[in-house]
Amino acid sequence: MSGRISDSTVRRLSLYLRMLRDLERAGAEFVSSSQLAEPSGATSAQVRKDLSHFGSFGKRGRGYSVEGLVRALEKILGLSRSWRLALVGVGKIGSALLGYGGLAARGFDVVAAFDVDEAKIGTRAHGLRIRPMTDLGPVIAECGAEIGVVATPTEVAAEIAAELERAGVGAILNFAPIELSEVNGVPIRTVDIVLELEGLSYLMSEEGRRAGSGP
Repeated sequence: MSGRISDSTVRRLSLYLRMLRDLERAGAEFVSSSQLAEPSGATSAQVRKDLSHFGSFGKRGRGYSVEGLVRALEKILGLSRSWRLALVGVGKIGSALLGYGGLAARGFDVVAAFDVDEAKIGTRAHGLRIRPMTDLGPVIAECGAEIGVVATPTEVAAEIAAELERAGVGAILNFAPIELSEVNGVPIRTVDIVLELEGLSYLMSEEGRRAGSGP
């Protein structure tokens, strides 16, 4: 593998894999780079460049083996195994994540949930018992959670991320509407729903339509 791979490349690999899995279920044997490019908005040249970081996969005149490329991308993206998640904050977003079956179907198992609300502690949400924050370190050590998920109010998100790092998680997914920096080398990715909606709002605005209309 050559150099550091950009986040945009990794995101495209995930999109390629999603399409490949659909093709595999449909019984397709081969796929071209132009077909893979369509759902990601990339070009066929970009697809070939993205994949070339990790080796040679295509067969001249036939394209890529669907099954072979699925297995290769699963390995590249670390999806040949399941990952254990610890969720902090069982509010509306946190509860929705616990109830989303698509996580487990793709190898991401929420194994622990925490909250500070006394009314929630000790109860169960989608079969998982909600623990107090004072149990964070011991529970994560016991269940071996590797990824922390922050679904808390903005004002405590940075503190929670730091606690998750101290508890031993290797990566953090943040749903609080605030950009968090890496904590002692632990990568953090933020999903800001409002930011995405504002981007869509711009595209639908008069200014956005004018910018996208071309000369």
